[in-house]
Formats: sequence, C-alpha cells, structure tokens
Amino acid sequence: MEPDHRQTEDKRKELGRSDEPVEDELVEEFENTVTEGADRLNRTWRALVITGLFGGIDVGLGIMAMLAVKEATGSELLAGMAFGIGLFALRLAHSELFTEDFLIPINAVVARHGTWLQLVRLWAVTLVTNLAGGWLFMWVVAAAFPQFEQLLLEVSLGYLEDGLTLETAALAVLAGSTITLSTRMSQGTGNDVVTALISLISGLLVVGLGMLHGALNSIVVFGAMHQGAAISYTDWFVWFLWVIPLNMLGGLVIITLPRLVRTLELIRKERAEQGEKIRRQEQEQERAGGALRRP
Repeated sequence: MEPDHRQTEDKRKELGRSDEPVEDELVEEFENTVTEGADRLNRTWRALVITGLFGGIDVGLGIMAMLAVKEATGSELLAGMAFGIGLFALRLAHSELFTEDFLIPINAVVARHGTWLQLVRLWAVTLVTNLAGGWLFMWVVAAAFPQFEQLLLEVSLGYLEDGLTLETAALAVLAGSTITLSTRMSQGTGNDVVTALISLISGLLVVGLGMLHGALNSIVVFGAMHQGAAISYTDWFVWFLWVIPLNMLGGLVIITLPRLVRTLELIRKERAEQGEKIRRQEQEQERAGGALRRP
C-alpha cells in the first residue's frame, strides 16, 4: 500500500506542482487572466474612458514612429517594427486596445467573475475611446509633421481602396488573431524585454504585412483626413463596418475559442467555486434581510 502511495506522489511531482489536469504554466496563466479580466470588467466608467483614450494615443505614437521610419527607409517591414513601439507603450502604460479584449475578459466572464453585459460595455467604450483618442492625437501629428501628408494618403488609400474581397477579409481576420495572440504571449511573461520583443514582432506582422485592423488603421486614416485627404467619414465608416467584425472573428474563433477548450477543466472548477460563493452570499443577504424585518 505504501509503495503505491509513493508512486502516486512521485508521478504527481513529475506532472507538475499542482493537481490540475493541465500544465502548471496553463494553470498560472488562467488564474492571472481571470484576475486581470475581472479587473477590466469592473472598471468604473471614468477608468474605462481614460484607458481607452490613452490606448488610442499610444497607437498614435506607434503610427508616428511608423511614418518616420517608412519615410526614411521606404521599408514596410521596418516601419511595422517601428509601430511596435505603440504596442509596447500600451503594455507598459496599461492602456486598452479594442482587440486586446478578445481573450482576457472573456476568460473572466466564462469563469463567472463578470457578466456578458460588462463585456459588451468594455468593448463598446474601449472601441469608441480608442478612435477618439487616436483622432485627437493624429490631429496634433498632422499639424506637427506636414511632410507626412503624401505618405499618410498612400497608406490610407491602401487600406480603403480594395473594399471587401477574399484577400482583404483574410487580412482583417489575421489582424484580429495576431493582436489577440500577442496579448496572450505578453500575459505569459513578466519580462519587459520579452514584452518589447513581442510588441515589435506584432507590429512587423500586422503593419509590416499590411493586415487590416479596424482601430489601428482608422487612426492612420484620421491622420490623412486631418491633412486634407479626399476621404470622407462615410468612406471610412463603410470600411470600418466590415473590418471590425472580421477582426473579432479572428481573435475570438482562431485564438480564444481553442484556448477556452484547452482550459475547460479549469473553467468548470472556477465556475463551480464562484457559483457556490454566490449562493452563500445570497443566503447571507436573505438572513440579513429576515433579521431586519423582525419586529
């Protein structure tokens, strides 16, 4: 009997530090994402607006770096890597980018640490404030660097002129999945150097390869419009209406859904614990209410 017990303990040590049926790294990552996701979902309106606005400003910073490098080198890939500065700023400043919310808050919702209504509020406020912050920042950039006028026009028309085709749809799906994947990778490390490397690679892929990202590309288009490009808000909005759903498809279906399936046991356990906690709280409230009603 004792040898069997020792064999079980030895086997558990081989498998990892915890008793969960998945790798220890996944357990730690799941716990971290649920905690951070719950924090994002429960932000006040003021905090949501400010983090979203700064998300747009951080992206604008990356676009400014992208324009400078592209003008100097003519290289799409180097310009994309320069844009990674904006993504790195997002990480360090704890700002919010719309497509970053396709994984972490969803983990919190499915684990019963938040509601779907809170998730919709987070998405809507973040998207609108990303665009508003980027619009304002690019107005300053356009005023400060008039030499970028032709470059901004060329880049913006490259995003808008082809419309919805199989190629552009695929580029939008890839943009959503790439940014969501980079968010997951950043969540798995506390090393700023690694985070910077992930940001540069993400910029190289998304911007350097000409993927279509609703929030990022919109801020570039706003810069061109500020400098007098013949692009109307209607032209931009029609493009935006089909790019954003495809970004969501890429982030949610390609990255988030398989991740949820991979950690299904952890989700079930966390949901059960949260359900029990909620039931205890409701019982305590009922007892407190009954005590108050007694004469």
